[in-house]
Amino acid sequence: MLLQLGSTRSWTSDRLEPMKQHGLKIAERSKIAPFFAMEVLRSANQLAAAGNDILHLEVGEPGFGAPAKVINVAKTALDDGALGYTEALGTPEFRGRIARHYETYYGVTIPPNRVVATAGASGAFLLAFLAAFDVNDKIAVVEPGYPAYRNILTALGLQVVPLRAGPEQRFQPTIDLLRDVGPINGLIVASPSNPTGTMLSSGELETLASWCKNNDVRLVSDEIYHGISYGHSPTTAVSFGDQGIVVNSFSKYFAMTGWRIGWMVVPPDLVPGIERLAQNLFVSPASLPQHAALIALDCRNELDIYVQTYARNRKFLLEHLPSAGFDKLAPADGAFYLYADVSDLTKDSKEFCNQMLEEAGVATTPGIDFDPQRGHQYLRFSFAGSEQTIVEAAERLVNWRR
Repeated sequence: MLLQLGSTRSWTSDRLEPMKQHGLKIAERSKIAPFFAMEVLRSANQLAAAGNDILHLEVGEPGFGAPAKVINVAKTALDDGALGYTEALGTPEFRGRIARHYETYYGVTIPPNRVVATAGASGAFLLAFLAAFDVNDKIAVVEPGYPAYRNILTALGLQVVPLRAGPEQRFQPTIDLLRDVGPINGLIVASPSNPTGTMLSSGELETLASWCKNNDVRLVSDEIYHGISYGHSPTTAVSFGDQGIVVNSFSKYFAMTGWRIGWMVVPPDLVPGIERLAQNLFVSPASLPQHAALIALDCRNELDIYVQTYARNRKFLLEHLPSAGFDKLAPADGAFYLYADVSDLTKDSKEFCNQMLEEAGVATTPGIDFDPQRGHQYLRFSFAGSEQTIVEAAERLVNWRR
C-alpha cells in the first residue's frame, strides 16, 4: 500500500542546524543528534493526519493507560487542591514508599534519604550526570544503547566512550570490553536494555559493580524496564553496594509515561549535591504524579496483566517476523523491543524504515538511533502496543516483503 503524504525522508534535514539570526550565538551543546524514534513518530503522525492508517512500532510507550486506582487518586488530589511545591528531593511519603519497594520487591534495605524523586528517568540522568561527573570526564556507554545517554552526556561536555557490544556479548558490557577502552570515570548499564531487551545475569551485574568499585568508576544502572521480563527477573544494582546510582521510572512497567515521574537511589555522598542541583534546576518534582505513584506501586496485579500482553506480542513477532525476512533478532529477555539485524535486506536502515513507513504503514526505529557506527544494519520493533496492532503489523510486513 502506498501512502498519500509527501516523502517523510528528511527526518532531520531542516532541524539539526537552525539558521543563525542577526549574528547571535547558538550554543554548540544544542547541536546534539535528534532522538530518531521521536522523529519517526512525527513523520508517522503526519501520515496519519493525512488519513493514512499507521501502525506504531517505533516508540517504547505502553499501549495501556495508568491503572484505574492511580487515576482515581489523582482525581482526589486535584479536588483536594493541595498540590504546591514539595521538597526538592520529593515528598517524604514518596521517598519512604520507594525505599519499602526495594525491601519488598528485591529484599534490599535502603534508607529513604537515598531516594530522589525526579521528572522521569530523563530528569534523573541529568541530575546524576551533573552530580557525579565533571566536564571532559569519560563515560562508557554500550552501543547499541539508549540514545539519550549519549546525547545528554555530550550536551554536558562529557566524553562518551563507546563499548561496541555485539551478539557475542548479548549486546551487554563485559570486563574485556571495559579493559579495551582504557581509563574511564563512569559506566552506564541497562538491564533489560533498550533497544535489544537483553539482560545481565545477577552474577554479571555483580562482576561489573565490583570492577567499577575496584577501578574508581561510578556505575549508573538504568533499571527502567524492571518488571517487564520473560523468564528470570532482573537484579538491582542496589544489591551490590552503595557507590552506584540506580535510575528507575513509572513510565514503562507502571504505564505512566506522560506523568513524568521517576526516581533514583543514590550514594550518600551524592545526596547533598543532587539536592542543590534539583533545587536550582527544577525547584521540586511535580506534586500530583508523586501522589499517584504511591498507589501505582500497589497495582501489580493489573500491571502484570499488561506484561502478559507484551509477552504474547513478543511471541507472535518472534514467530512471524522471520517470514518477512527479519530472522536475526536479539533475544529480548525483557522490555518490549526486538532488535533486528537487517544487513541482508538493506545497507541503510533509516531509508529502509522510511520505505516501510510509506509503503506498509508500519513505523519502526532505525538502528542509527542506538548505534551511530553499526546502526545502519539494524532496526528496532516495539511491541508495547495492543495485540491487534502487533498482529496486523506482522501481516503487513509479511505481505510487503513478498
